[in-house]
Amino acid sequence: MNKHLLSTLALAFVFTTGSAVAQGKMKTKSDAEKTKTTEGGMTTKTKVDEDGKVKVKGESADGAKLKATTKPRKGKDMKDMSMSSSSMGGSSAGVMVGGAMMTPDKDIVDNAVNSTEHTTLVAAVKAAGLVETMKGAGPYTVFAPTNAAFDKLPAGTVNTLVMPENKQKLTTILTYHVVPGRLMAADLKDGQTLTTVEGETLTVHRMGDTVMLHDTKGGMANVTIPNVVSKNGVTHVIDAVLMPTK
Repeated sequence: MNKHLLSTLALAFVFTTGSAVAQGKMKTKSDAEKTKTTEGGMTTKTKVDEDGKVKVKGESADGAKLKATTKPRKGKDMKDMSMSSSSMGGSSAGVMVGGAMMTPDKDIVDNAVNSTEHTTLVAAVKAAGLVETMKGAGPYTVFAPTNAAFDKLPAGTVNTLVMPENKQKLTTILTYHVVPGRLMAADLKDGQTLTTVEGETLTVHRMGDTVMLHDTKGGMANVTIPNVVSKNGVTHVIDAVLMPTK
């Protein structure tokens, strides 16, 4: 029980601390195509090209570096990707998820509530009391199961989990889908171990551009839509619910 409580507190600490940093120390410089943000010792530069390509470079105070590039889809998939106006001072790429455009000017929760494919996840986050926590500054990475992913669970599982008496178990499962930091698909390497906010790990398996996640119980989820960028992190849509051992 204490471990369940600690995972909830850990998530709150990560994001409320991030929020305080953002209010007190974050500096942002933008023009029509570029955004530079310094937050908590991490400097991130984002550039949006005219063709919709988004380039992200980051470097922390200890010298750790991040570099990622996302490209808009072409041909028949182009309908799932378009450019949208952003409140960050310029244009930015958006990704279509569940019939709605996910844009970097919104936080992860505000993007998720518009997806018709994530109504179960959103309801679960509300039942766990994690909405305000997950709207914090972050950054963090969320692996977001679709409604169809939740439907794969044994009958009655979701209805049971959202009951008030099962709030701790629900929180444990949800925080197992959250990793501190902003991890783009390019940052996920074959064999990589990710430590979640819940405390247990996920293992990355990769074959070319296909990214899979294995949980501690031997379950597996595929990343079906990667790099859904929000202002406080990034979401990767997955096709199964990942389960911790607790």
